[in-house]
Formats: sequence, C-alpha cells, structure tokens
Amino acid sequence: MRHRKTGRKLNRTSAHRNAMFRNLVNQLIQHERICTTEAKAKELRRFAEKMITLAKRGDLHAWRSVFSVLRDKEATQKLFKDLAARFAGRVGGYTHIYKVQARKGDGAPLAHIEFTERTKP
Repeated sequence: MRHRKTGRKLNRTSAHRNAMFRNLVNQLIQHERICTTEAKAKELRRFAEKMITLAKRGDLHAWRSVFSVLRDKEATQKLFKDLAARFAGRVGGYTHIYKVQARKGDGAPLAHIEFTERTKP
C-alpha cells in the first residue's frame, strides 16, 4: 500500500525523474507555458510553485537553493527579477493546468501548464 507516499514515480529512476523535472521547470520558467502529459504537469506544479516561493523570499540562500535545482543562470535571473515581482501579492496557486486533447501517437492525456499571471505574447 502507498499510504503517505507523495509524488509520482512515472516509471523512471529517481535520477531520471529529477533531471526531467529540472528540465521541465526550466522550460516552464523560460516559456511560461508548456505542453506535457497530465501526470507530469500535476507533478511539475509542486516543483514550480516551490521555486516561485523561494524566489519571492529573495535572499542569497534562496537564490542558491533555486540555482541548485535549475542549474541555469538565465532562468534563475528571470525567476527572481520578473516572476517573483509578478507574484508578490499572491500567496499560492501560481500555475494553471488545462487539459487538452490526447496525444495522437499513444493516446496519452496531454495538458498545458502555465503561470496564472502570464504575459501575453
């Protein structure tokens, strides 16, 4: 039984899962909207909201904690300069997940995940 066990394994090793979510959080911060499977989007929401909460703190320890996860200087700077200021008045709920049609090849349910206060291109 999986009582009190959080997170989805997504049929991957822990190293592969960590690398995948690092990449997905980077892409979400850079593009502010990405399309992925529904299960990955729901799990990605945990990582993304934690990064924004750390960025809102704004101190050196938070910067180093975020950088240790993202490992990308440009994404970290965008998170601290743009996104932290955008979500300063919000306590939580920084992302939306919209379900879209299933993927054509294997029928996997897809979803768009985006920031709630997204700049329109």
